[in-house]
Amino acid sequence: MYTVKETLIVEGTYDKIKLSGFIDSIIFTTNGFAVFKNKQAQRSIRTFAEKTGIVILTDSDSAGIKIRNFVKQLAKDGRVLHAYIPELEGKEKRKTAPGKEGLLGVEGISEEIIMDAIRKSGATVNGERGSCREKKPVTKADFYAMGLSGGKNSEELRRKLAKKLGIPSKLSSNMLLSAVNRMLTSEELAEIIGEILL
Repeated sequence: MYTVKETLIVEGTYDKIKLSGFIDSIIFTTNGFAVFKNKQAQRSIRTFAEKTGIVILTDSDSAGIKIRNFVKQLAKDGRVLHAYIPELEGKEKRKTAPGKEGLLGVEGISEEIIMDAIRKSGATVNGERGSCREKKPVTKADFYAMGLSGGKNSEELRRKLAKKLGIPSKLSSNMLLSAVNRMLTSEELAEIIGEILL
């Protein structure tokens, strides 16, 4: 059993059930898009962000990205960390067919991948702060210089980078920059971009 200091924010009940099997933490569900109108849930998320910090762990599909962005804005005055699961095709065992985008959600992802994502977010797991590094951040100017923004093929390059990093390809440029800063140094990013461009 892993202990996570921060509150985990997930989309649904099945995600919470999955995580409860191997994580000791407060696990709060948004109930999907219901969080957009549920004022009590919004207050709770703000409180968790201020008191414990939160780790947003949503699906990699479009719906998960929308919920992630909403929660991020909602909790902007607190400590907000992002755990990203990779875009893996498939369906959860309890479902008869894959979701609309054909991607596994949090409940269908392995324990190892989830814990790796939580650690990379910078969360405190079993008393140790995750691998979110304290370093000179990659900037928007760096993104531009590396061709990740402002160019004809920037969007495609960002998609390839996200795939290589095992994070959702639908992240906005700013969200991708945030994820990159949690995972890589600028030198490591330049090396990966070089490999992609070969």
